[in-house]
Parts: sequence; C-alpha cells; structure tokens
Amino acid sequence: MGEYGGSGISALRVGMGFDAHQFSTSDSGRELWLACMRWEDAEECGLSGLEGDSDGDVAAHALIDALLSASDQGDIGSFFGVGADSKGSGMHGRDMIREISVMLSGLGWSVNGASVVIVAQQPKIAVHRQDATLAMSQALGASVTLTASTTDGMGFTGQGEGIAAMATATLIRETAL
Repeated sequence: MGEYGGSGISALRVGMGFDAHQFSTSDSGRELWLACMRWEDAEECGLSGLEGDSDGDVAAHALIDALLSASDQGDIGSFFGVGADSKGSGMHGRDMIREISVMLSGLGWSVNGASVVIVAQQPKIAVHRQDATLAMSQALGASVTLTASTTDGMGFTGQGEGIAAMATATLIRETAL
C-alpha cells in the first residue's frame, strides 16, 4: 500500500477520433455497415455501403481512433495499416474494436466509456439507435453512447455523398506510486 493508503493512483486519459467515408456506387454490392451492425433496411431503400479497405464503418473507426488516442497508441492506420493488403482489409469494425479492446486491456487500460456522433443525412440513426448502441457497447465491452446530427444540407454529408463520425473515449489505468 502506498503512503496515502492506496496501492496506486488512477490515470485518466481522454481521446478523440474522427472518420469519414463516401458511399460506394450503387452497383458495387457493398453492404452498409455502421455502428457495428449492417443496415439492411437502408440498403433496401437504395443506400450503398461505404468505401474503405475494411467494411467502411465510420462510427467504429472513429471510436478506434479515440481509444488509440487516449492510450497514446497511434491511430487506426498505424495499428491496422492502409490498403488492400493491410491487416484491417476486409475486417468488420466490431472485430477491429474487439482487437483494440483486448490490446488496451493487455496494456493495463480499462475503458471508462465512449461517445460517438454520426453525421449523415441517411440512414436515419434514430431507427436503430438502441440496437447500434448495444452493438458498439458489446464490441467494446464498455458503455458507448450514440448520437446523430446532420449538416443541414452542407458539405459532403449534407449532400448525401457519405457519412462522418466523431468519437471521444475515456480510459483509466491504475499505476503504482
């Protein structure tokens, strides 16, 4: 036990992440993955999947960057690589989050919580918010809150060309005095 009655002190770190991807062409056959789940009803309404080396899940990717930022472990590109031959090529965002969660745990970090905001005109997040929140929380093994916003028609998200996401995450690590 330390001088102040505890075995150590807690280190609290906050990280931020951002990601954006454009929609693929309607004939690409790409599935729409967002917030660790497939949005089949949006696909049925004509919405294409997002471009990317992996599944294009901008919500998952922003969360990963926030986690890596908070733990000073770089970013998604430095961890999973970039390009068709990268470690992350073809991976689902939920699996990437799980891998980061295991790595962080091995480094002594616990996720205190995370928040993700999706910026898009389509799909309407409110329709699946509860399921998406659960899917992201299960992938991470910690509470994730999910919100959404539009840009009122401005920029590439407002014009329906793609989706962006921002995230924050807090991590805690017990350290010896």
